[in-house]
Amino acid sequence: MAKEIQFRRSTAILTLLAASLGGGVIAALMVASRSSGPPVEVTAEAAGGTGVSPSAPSASYADMLEKVTPAVVSVNTTQVIKSNPRQSPFFMDPFFQQFFGQGFGQQQQEARPRSQKEYGLGSGVIVSKDGYILTNNHVVNKASDIEVQLLDGRKIKAKVVGTDKDTDVAVLKITAQDLPTVHFGDSAKARVGDLVFAIGNPFGVGQTVTMGIVSAKSRGMGGRIEHFEDFIQTDASINPGNSGGALVNANGDVVGINTAILANGSEGNQGIGFAIPINLVRNVMDQLIKSGKVTRGYMGAILQNVTADLEKQFNLPSAKGALVSQIEAGKPAAQAGLKVGDFITAINGQAITDANDAVIRIIQMSPGAVAHLDVLRNGKTMKIDITLGTRPADDTVGRNFSSPGGQGGNTSDALKGVTVETLTPEIAQQVNVPASTKGVVVDSVDQDSAAAEALQRGDVIVQVDRQPVTNEKDYERLVQQAKGDSILLLINRGGSNVFVAIPSK
Repeated sequence: MAKEIQFRRSTAILTLLAASLGGGVIAALMVASRSSGPPVEVTAEAAGGTGVSPSAPSASYADMLEKVTPAVVSVNTTQVIKSNPRQSPFFMDPFFQQFFGQGFGQQQQEARPRSQKEYGLGSGVIVSKDGYILTNNHVVNKASDIEVQLLDGRKIKAKVVGTDKDTDVAVLKITAQDLPTVHFGDSAKARVGDLVFAIGNPFGVGQTVTMGIVSAKSRGMGGRIEHFEDFIQTDASINPGNSGGALVNANGDVVGINTAILANGSEGNQGIGFAIPINLVRNVMDQLIKSGKVTRGYMGAILQNVTADLEKQFNLPSAKGALVSQIEAGKPAAQAGLKVGDFITAINGQAITDANDAVIRIIQMSPGAVAHLDVLRNGKTMKIDITLGTRPADDTVGRNFSSPGGQGGNTSDALKGVTVETLTPEIAQQVNVPASTKGVVVDSVDQDSAAAEALQRGDVIVQVDRQPVTNEKDYERLVQQAKGDSILLLINRGGSNVFVAIPSK
């Protein structure tokens, strides 16, 4: 069924692309119902031609698309939603109970439980001649019935082989032979500016092909779509119903699976769509087909991006890489000797761009594999080999963070307007940090202070300029001793550490 991400930044709304239809709640924003709601407006070009000069060169991708489109299917889902009749506001209305008693309607409700059906619409990609199909997890999530419609009109029942909510990937299986299939490309070789085509079933109007370019790579939305994000961004027009469809290059190779768009209010496509890169999808797909589940490599470390202020604080040659802000005791990273404050520049000989890049590389490795890390520690280069463990299903250590920003102020005044108190076990429980955590908890932050964008109430300051803080006296002493262009803090927010640098003017 449809799954929506409804984060708002100004008026922007990020929406996953499976259309939810029918008797349940119709997915808001841009979803077209097959049975109700306003009709899809169809407009035509004004008479008089396209405006293209007759002498201009023309090109057609029809031959390529004829080979690809038969392997892109529509995925129709049904979910049966059972309501609780006892919660009916009609039967609980005091007006009726006044005349008929407190038990009014109870027998009727118990005897006639009600249910309703909710219909969903998405797309899928046939990856094997014997019927394996790729789609999004949010397309089939909680579906009680799944039907796949091929381009030739055939409708075939499908079953779920496996799903992975962390990447929003699902694999289906239909009973058929000699099916058309797609050819996988190498999404690592896709470049900004490459021509791409989005193929799917937007709004249920039927298979549609739209064209655009790769607008960006390695795009993350801070975990607001999936736990692991490494999207290909495209301006190819994609809309609700395109979820699970193919993003192909000019050669007809699939480089991504369409999953979400950024839209403004109730408007449709705004030219910002996201596809899961096929290299990441293949890793998940192979595991789901083989075992029905996904296992991932695990270091037991939290990584974060580096701001310009942190780059200066750690004397780094570049902000490209991942800063280690937390190590989980007894886990692979700790056992291998990785430390808080280390800066990872490469994994397995390949340079990394940021924390998200590092996390994506690690989770695509198998448990037991060895990750070879190039690390900067206090200005010195070193190599650290980590034998990866298995990522826990409820992992919180292993995420990546962007550093909160900070505003100006002189160094001695950088934390003016910030009030703290020594962390106690009782307060630690209230702010959701481990009871063993030492430091001071932020009670308040003056919104006019230099720290207003970097700190918030409930943050626990555990280090000042890389020195441990155990109480208010430690904090005050270290703040007074701080020198330089900014003051470096290591804070624990909700159980996870992150470095922040509060700059001076």
